[in-house]
Amino acid sequence: MLIAFNKPYGVLCQFTDRSVPPRPTLAGFGLPAGVYPAGRLDFDSEGLLLLTDDGRLAHRLTDPRHKEAKTYWVQVEGEPDEARLDALRRGVDLNDGPTLPAQAHRIDAPALWPRDPPVRFRKTVPDAWLELTIREGRNRQVRRMTAAVGLPTLRLVRAAIGPHRLDGLPPGRWRDTGVR
Repeated sequence: MLIAFNKPYGVLCQFTDRSVPPRPTLAGFGLPAGVYPAGRLDFDSEGLLLLTDDGRLAHRLTDPRHKEAKTYWVQVEGEPDEARLDALRRGVDLNDGPTLPAQAHRIDAPALWPRDPPVRFRKTVPDAWLELTIREGRNRQVRRMTAAVGLPTLRLVRAAIGPHRLDGLPPGRWRDTGVR
């Protein structure tokens, strides 16, 4: 079974949390028993998370050797000129080594649900949206890549993993993809 879930902002990608006070987890969304996340999505990121009860499928989805494309909609602070986009397209040097080249282009603001809390708005600092597709999955990679080119991330939404897309799935909701 493969489940597509739209993870809300401020939810952990696990079913339990030992923090005091505990933070919201996947346990609160009525997901089928026996499924586990195939990969992760940061607490402060939103969007598509795949869950499965099939260990081999989870491995194929997350193993860097398979290089499953992950597409993100990224609201950034600043103006993404061609030089900054080209830097993302070539790959960025991070403290843990260079990234693979990404697909990067500017997009109109996607039709998204409101975020709680809302993204900060500053009159004097422009913001823009990018669509960024990567084939790696390092810790906080997209945020670190945009920061490295001078475009700090304000909001990060994963829109797709390989052929699996959000496609109008509301936050906190899930659907069975039909993949067995």
